[in-house]
Amino acid sequence: MKHMKLLVLLGALISTLAVGQEAAIRKNLAERLQLSKVDEVTKSPMAGVFEVRVGNDVFYTDEQANYLLQGQLFDTRLRKNLTEERIEKLTAINPKDLPLNDAMVVVRGNGQRKLVVFEDPNCGYCKRFEKDLEKINNVTVYTYLYPILGPDSTEKSRNIWCAKDKNKAWQDWMLRNITPPSVSCDVSAITRALEIGRKYKITGTPTLIFANGTRVPGALKGEDIEKALVEASKTPS
Repeated sequence: MKHMKLLVLLGALISTLAVGQEAAIRKNLAERLQLSKVDEVTKSPMAGVFEVRVGNDVFYTDEQANYLLQGQLFDTRLRKNLTEERIEKLTAINPKDLPLNDAMVVVRGNGQRKLVVFEDPNCGYCKRFEKDLEKINNVTVYTYLYPILGPDSTEKSRNIWCAKDKNKAWQDWMLRNITPPSVSCDVSAITRALEIGRKYKITGTPTLIFANGTRVPGALKGEDIEKALVEASKTPS
């Protein structure tokens, strides 16, 4: 019984110390760097080092926030990039959380498998990816127009989104290099896609998101798309 009480007291003391350390870190960062919007302070696996999360950005500091580091923390024993793993978790995207009405939708075969893609119409890798994607069957593809490569990308995205047949205009351009005619309409869906991209740090195209939340930056070949779809279908949604 005495042993149990001692453990409880020790746990309470450790908890108090942790709260005190977090308060000191928050206070000093706010006073010294005007960094008042700290979302989370947690101990890192490295002794004496704390992770400071600001939105989806990760920093590291000591228990008094006398020093602040921005960079990658590696576990050399497990050969893991801990910072990269953490950011992947922070920026993970559940397709169910996305406004799918803002995407162009193509259903092939039974459409049971789901794939979300963010693409820029002027992205060469996206065009290659679209050719490989044509070979994939039994899939529903949600494509977000994501113009990040310049003003012409914005214009082409608008013309494609505003076309009478969005999917035809998209495929005509991406697969057959037929420039979409100039038209105008409400393009708030594209604006929302850009906001989602900023939130989840989508910095390149294409970016693929599978039904199990797996996120792949860059174009995959046909066989790799198929493998990823099969793997995603094994994971409970």
